[in-house]
This record gives sequence, C-alpha cells and structure tokens, in this order.
Amino acid sequence: MKAHIIDMDALRAVSPAALSAFARGEGWARVETYGAHADVYAGQDRPEIILPRTDRLSDYASAVSRLINVFAKITERDEIATYRDLVVADRDVVRVRASGEDDDGSVPLDAGVKIVSQARDMLLAAACAVRTPQPLYRAGANREASEYMQRVRLGQTEQGSFVVTLLAPVPPLLQPVQLPLDQTWAKFEDEPMERMVTRRLMEALEASRNAAEIALSGEPNAFENAIAFGVSANLCEAVAGLIEQSDGLDVSVTWARTRPTPEAHRKVIFSQNDAEIFKEAARTFRLRQPKADVTLYGTVHKLRRDQDEVEGVVTLKAIVEDKMQSVRAVLDQANYSVAVQAHDAQKPVIVTGDLERVGQRWQLTNSSIRELPADDAGDDDTES
Repeated sequence: MKAHIIDMDALRAVSPAALSAFARGEGWARVETYGAHADVYAGQDRPEIILPRTDRLSDYASAVSRLINVFAKITERDEIATYRDLVVADRDVVRVRASGEDDDGSVPLDAGVKIVSQARDMLLAAACAVRTPQPLYRAGANREASEYMQRVRLGQTEQGSFVVTLLAPVPPLLQPVQLPLDQTWAKFEDEPMERMVTRRLMEALEASRNAAEIALSGEPNAFENAIAFGVSANLCEAVAGLIEQSDGLDVSVTWARTRPTPEAHRKVIFSQNDAEIFKEAARTFRLRQPKADVTLYGTVHKLRRDQDEVEGVVTLKAIVEDKMQSVRAVLDQANYSVAVQAHDAQKPVIVTGDLERVGQRWQLTNSSIRELPADDAGDDDTES
C-alpha cells in the first residue's frame, strides 16, 4: 500500500522555491505564466504541471499534494521519499553519521545527546571561520555565527547507523540555472553567508583529515597550515568528540537544489584513529593562544636592554602550568627599572600580562611588574 500525504501543515512546509528547483532538476522547464501567481512547466516525456510562485494561495497545500504525486511517479519513488527531498530542497543538509555497535542504528542515550551537541559545535566552528580563520574561537563571541546558528534546524534522525541531520538555510539563486557537473564553484566571497558556512565546513573537514595524515609523516606544521581552510581547536575538538561516540564517522552535505552547485553532495570519512590526533591538535592550538591578564609569581633571572633602547627584555623564572618555566617579557622603561631593582635585591616579583607560547618558549606581552610585598613573600616562605 502506497502512502499519500494529506497533512496540510506538512504540505505547506514545502516552499515554492523547492518545487521549482526540484522540477528543473528532474527535466521540467518553465514555458509560460499561469494566472497571477503560478507558472506552467513542461519537459520531454513529462506532463505539463502548474507550479505556484507563492505559498499564500488558499489551495497551496492541495497543489503541493498533486505535484508530489506527479514527481513520485516520474522519479519512480514513493511520495514519502519525494516529500523528504522537497522539504529540504531549499537547504544545505548536513548529515553526521555515527556508526554504532547495534544493527538497529541506535546509540546509548548519553552518546546520542553528545553527538547532537558536538555536531552543533562543529557547524558553529565552521560559521566562525567564514570571515577570519583562526586557531581558536571564544564561544558566543562571533555574533554573525551565533545568529546563523539560530536559523539552523535539527532534522529527523535517519536510518543507516545513527544520523543527525542539520538543515542549514540557503537563499535561493534568483536567476536559477541548471549547472553542468563540470561547472566551477562560485567565488567564495561572492556566496551568501549561509552557503559560505557549509562550504567552509566541508573544506575544513577535508583539510583536517589531510592534516592528520601529513602530521603522522612528521610534518610539524600540518595543522597550522590548515587554519586558512577553517581548521581550529573548536572544530578538532568537536570532530574528536563525534569519533569517540561511535565506531566510525562520516559527515556529508547535500547541497540545496535552490542554489545549484557543480556537485550534488560531498562526504568526508574519519577513522577512530583520527580522534587522538585531533585532540592533540586542539590542545596545541589552545596552548599557543594568548591568555589575557595572567598573573605570575617568580624571580627576575636575566636582564637585557640595548643602550639606545627604552624598553628592556627580562627573563623570569615563574610557575606556569604547575612547572617552573622561563618566561620572556618586554617591559617599558618604568617597569624595567622595577625589574632591575628586584634582580639586584634578589626579591620575588609579581608580573601581569598576556601569556602566550612562542615555539617552545613562554612570552608575556602588555606586561607590568612589581616586587612581591614583604609580608606575602614571608608567607610564601613559611608555606613552602
């Protein structure tokens, strides 16, 4: 028995843009207008159909129902499958497939919750990397990316292991064309923000997978070189988390029919071994990011200032990440004088500034220094 969709709200969820894009993709072409709000489409070995240009018509749902019936017959598919294609035809559909141990496609509840959350984090990382790719993003700091994520919908899960579906909005191309498969992509900067995000996502996933392979060959800058393609600590952590929740992971996108592309879809596959590599890449990215307004306690170990320079460079011995480390700091004239006095008197100091890792060394910028008060120094000695 074949299913027939009669739910009016479900039928109205199919947009006019999706109907026309689907029709063009299946061999129909517009031949003339029909009334004030519709067009006639025809094609070889295709029946003439009338496509509404607006969903404000009182009989819009009925028109969609008739069209689904025609599309299903032409494509030799059932109406449910045809409806599913139509309802997402105006969106880029991102599918995150996690292979589970069970044949029924289920995963443990906690794992399922994490997969949805990490899929969201992965897409958000791509949205943050659209304008200015960088190794780390602060959650919520990118307003454009946050506003985009509010428009993304969570689709129904699908059969085939455990599949999380993200429905990403994409504006329709106002002058629709049927692109040949060898057609090149539009320039990235000419795309709308919404399409930029899904393109950046797939580029970043491909770049991260390639970087993982190159890193194993001993190339130290493999992930650093991938930053320009959207790879970040945020993306690596999300992908690593997704891999750890499953026996295998692949991420695919089916591009919106309403904004034609040279390809119908794209997929990137990851193995379980990639998880540890991505976690280490994320850790390295985070380690190299400056930490603002850090306070360190230590001693002045070395002093250096050229004769003609106002600023001076000091090397401190201080506790960083629970270890005694050498920290280089550039100080202005006043702060350098304090450092000289503390060095000569062999007194401990308090230094504040932005701490970052440069190569194998720690460095403080925007730093200031003062001697540790005698009472505090005494307390420290007593405790130690």
